[in-house]
Amino acid sequence: MKDNEYTDKDNAPESVGPDKKKRTIKGKKNTLAMLLNGEFLVKSFVLDNLGYVFFLIFLLLILVGKSYYGKQLSKDINQSQREVDQMTADYVEAKAKVEEEGLRYKLVEKVDSNLKENQNATKVIRIKKLLPIK
Repeated sequence: MKDNEYTDKDNAPESVGPDKKKRTIKGKKNTLAMLLNGEFLVKSFVLDNLGYVFFLIFLLLILVGKSYYGKQLSKDINQSQREVDQMTADYVEAKAKVEEEGLRYKLVEKVDSNLKENQNATKVIRIKKLLPIK
Protein backbone atom coordinates (compact mmCIF):
# COMPACT_ATOMS: atom_id res chain seq x y z
CA MET A 1 0.00 0.00 0.00
CA LYS A 2 1.25 3.49 -0.81
CA ASP A 3 1.51 6.25 1.77
CA ASN A 4 -0.98 8.56 0.09
CA GLU A 5 -3.61 5.94 -0.61
CA TYR A 6 -7.07 6.10 0.97
CA THR A 7 -8.04 3.23 3.28
CA ASP A 8 -11.33 2.47 4.96
CA LYS A 9 -11.56 2.08 8.71
CA ASP A 10 -13.02 -1.36 8.23
CA ASN A 11 -10.10 -2.50 6.07
CA ALA A 12 -7.36 -0.90 8.21
CA PRO A 13 -4.66 -3.18 9.63
CA GLU A 14 -5.09 -4.25 13.27
CA SER A 15 -1.73 -2.97 14.56
CA VAL A 16 -2.45 0.67 13.63
CA GLY A 17 -5.58 2.41 14.81
CA PRO A 18 -7.74 2.83 17.86
CA ASP A 19 -6.03 0.03 19.87
CA LYS A 20 -2.83 2.04 20.04
CA LYS A 21 -4.70 5.17 21.20
CA LYS A 22 -6.54 3.19 23.86
CA ARG A 23 -3.26 1.86 25.20
CA THR A 24 -1.75 5.34 25.60
CA ILE A 25 -4.83 6.73 27.33
CA LYS A 26 -5.03 3.65 29.52
CA GLY A 27 -1.30 3.96 30.27
CA LYS A 28 -1.75 7.58 31.34
CA LYS A 29 -4.63 6.62 33.59
CA ASN A 30 -2.58 3.83 35.14
CA THR A 31 0.37 6.16 35.74
CA LEU A 32 -1.85 8.76 37.38
CA ALA A 33 -3.54 6.09 39.49
CA MET A 34 -0.13 4.72 40.53
CA LEU A 35 1.00 8.19 41.60
CA LEU A 36 -2.18 8.88 43.56
CA ASN A 37 -2.34 5.61 45.43
CA GLY A 38 1.43 5.33 46.01
CA GLU A 39 1.97 2.13 44.06
CA PHE A 40 5.05 3.54 42.35
CA LEU A 41 6.86 3.44 45.70
CA VAL A 42 6.98 -0.36 45.67
CA LYS A 43 8.48 -0.59 42.18
CA SER A 44 11.95 -2.13 42.09
CA PHE A 45 13.52 1.03 40.61
CA VAL A 46 12.41 3.12 43.58
CA LEU A 47 13.39 0.47 46.08
CA ASP A 48 16.84 0.09 44.51
CA ASN A 49 17.43 3.84 44.65
CA LEU A 50 15.85 4.51 48.04
CA GLY A 51 19.00 6.11 49.44
CA TYR A 52 19.11 8.56 46.54
CA VAL A 53 15.40 9.36 47.02
CA PHE A 54 15.98 10.13 50.71
CA PHE A 55 18.98 12.28 49.79
CA LEU A 56 16.82 14.29 47.36
CA ILE A 57 14.14 14.74 50.03
CA PHE A 58 16.84 15.91 52.47
CA LEU A 59 18.13 18.43 49.92
CA LEU A 60 14.60 19.73 49.35
CA LEU A 61 14.13 20.20 53.11
CA ILE A 62 17.42 22.10 53.28
CA LEU A 63 16.31 24.29 50.37
CA VAL A 64 13.02 25.16 52.09
CA GLY A 65 14.79 25.83 55.38
CA LYS A 66 17.32 28.06 53.66
CA SER A 67 14.50 30.04 52.09
CA TYR A 68 12.83 30.65 55.46
CA TYR A 69 16.19 31.53 57.04
CA GLY A 70 16.91 34.05 54.27
CA LYS A 71 13.52 35.70 54.75
CA GLN A 72 14.11 35.92 58.51
CA LEU A 73 17.56 37.46 57.99
CA SER A 74 16.11 40.00 55.58
CA LYS A 75 13.42 40.90 58.09
CA ASP A 76 16.00 41.28 60.89
CA ILE A 77 18.23 43.48 58.70
CA ASN A 78 15.31 45.76 57.84
CA GLN A 79 14.34 46.04 61.52
CA SER A 80 17.92 46.86 62.53
CA GLN A 81 18.17 49.47 59.77
CA ARG A 82 14.99 51.16 61.03
CA GLU A 83 16.40 51.22 64.58
CA VAL A 84 19.69 52.71 63.37
CA ASP A 85 17.83 55.35 61.37
CA GLN A 86 15.73 56.25 64.44
CA MET A 87 18.82 56.50 66.65
CA THR A 88 20.57 58.67 64.06
CA ALA A 89 17.57 61.00 63.94
CA ASP A 90 17.54 61.21 67.77
CA TYR A 91 21.28 61.98 67.78
CA VAL A 92 20.95 64.76 65.20
CA GLU A 93 18.03 66.25 67.16
CA ALA A 94 19.92 66.15 70.46
CA LYS A 95 23.04 67.62 68.88
CA ALA A 96 21.07 70.51 67.37
CA LYS A 97 19.43 71.20 70.74
CA VAL A 98 22.79 71.23 72.56
CA GLU A 99 24.28 73.57 69.96
CA GLU A 100 21.29 75.89 70.26
CA GLU A 101 21.39 75.92 74.07
CA GLY A 102 25.13 76.43 74.09
CA LEU A 103 25.11 79.68 72.15
CA ARG A 104 26.92 82.52 73.88
CA TYR A 105 24.00 84.91 74.26
CA LYS A 106 21.78 82.19 75.73
CA LEU A 107 24.42 81.27 78.28
CA VAL A 108 24.67 84.91 79.36
CA GLU A 109 20.88 85.07 79.77
CA LYS A 110 20.87 81.89 81.85
CA VAL A 111 23.54 83.08 84.26
CA ASP A 112 21.29 86.03 85.16
CA SER A 113 23.74 87.92 87.34
CA ASN A 114 25.68 91.13 87.11
CA LEU A 115 28.26 89.53 84.90
CA LYS A 116 28.92 91.28 81.67
CA GLU A 117 30.45 89.89 78.54
CA ASN A 118 33.96 91.14 77.78
CA GLN A 119 34.07 93.22 74.64
CA ASN A 120 37.88 93.15 74.26
CA ALA A 121 39.75 90.30 72.68
CA THR A 122 41.26 87.75 75.00
CA LYS A 123 45.01 88.00 75.52
CA VAL A 124 47.08 84.85 75.57
CA ILE A 125 50.17 84.67 77.76
CA ARG A 126 52.75 82.16 76.64
CA ILE A 127 55.65 80.97 78.76
CA LYS A 128 58.77 79.70 77.12
CA LYS A 129 60.11 76.48 78.55
CA LEU A 130 63.61 76.65 79.88
CA LEU A 131 65.96 73.89 78.93
CA PRO A 132 67.26 71.93 81.91
CA ILE A 133 70.86 72.66 82.91
CA LYS A 134 73.19 69.75 82.58
